[in-house]
Amino acid sequence: MGDKITIYQKPTCSKCREALTILKESGNEFDSINYYDTRLTVDTLREIIRKLDIPVRGLLRVDEPLAKGSESASDEELLQLMAASPDLIQRPIVIRGDNAVLGRPPEKIKKLLGD
Repeated sequence: MGDKITIYQKPTCSKCREALTILKESGNEFDSINYYDTRLTVDTLREIIRKLDIPVRGLLRVDEPLAKGSESASDEELLQLMAASPDLIQRPIVIRGDNAVLGRPPEKIKKLLGD
């Protein structure tokens, strides 16, 4: 599988650091995007959600204080919230071609890589 690999991560997140280690050890080239520095647009979030094959709410970190009161929000409202506040986005996200996984647990990343 020669598809481009991209990880969306937050450097201070322990699971993201673990995911980066897995990617480095795999020997595959990859792009690492700190989505706090390079904010994700609504369109990018839509594409990630499509590749993850999850509902919009599945990408939301519901335990974050900013997520409180979002229970009745529409998908579009949730996308806007996540684009404005990266803390609301589950992480790490690893994409390979047209497939993606949330890297929790990290074994999902290994499966995506074919390990």
